[in-house]
Amino acid sequence: MKKVYGELCLARCTIFRWCQRYGAGCANIKDLPRPGQEHVVTNSATISAVDELIRQNRRITRREIPVELPISKGTVYHIIHKKLGYDKVCAQWVPKHLSENQKTARRELDPSATQEFLH
Repeated sequence: MKKVYGELCLARCTIFRWCQRYGAGCANIKDLPRPGQEHVVTNSATISAVDELIRQNRRITRREIPVELPISKGTVYHIIHKKLGYDKVCAQWVPKHLSENQKTARRELDPSATQEFLH
C-alpha cells in the first residue's frame, strides 16, 4: 500500500487495531480525540468581535477579517453568513432581513426608488 499511497497510507498497526475493535463489536471505528484547536471556533466573543469589525467598516472583506482576528477563513464565513446573517450588497455588509423600521426608513429616504419597482 505504501508503494501506491506513499506517506498518506495508514500504518499497519492502526488498521489491525481498527479490525480488532470492529471484531469485538465496536461499530464506531474512529480515531480517538486528539488535543488541538477546535474545528469551528464560534463562541460569543468571536462572533461579537467579527460583528464589531463589520460595523466599524462595512466594506471589510472576508479575507481581511482573519488578518485582524486569529480565526480561519472558513470560520469567518460561518460566522458572517450563518450566525450574523449578513450578505454583501454593493461591496457593503447588510443584514439579510430588514426590520419594518429599516424598510420604512429606506422608503422615506428615496420614495422614487420604491415607485420604480411598483410599476
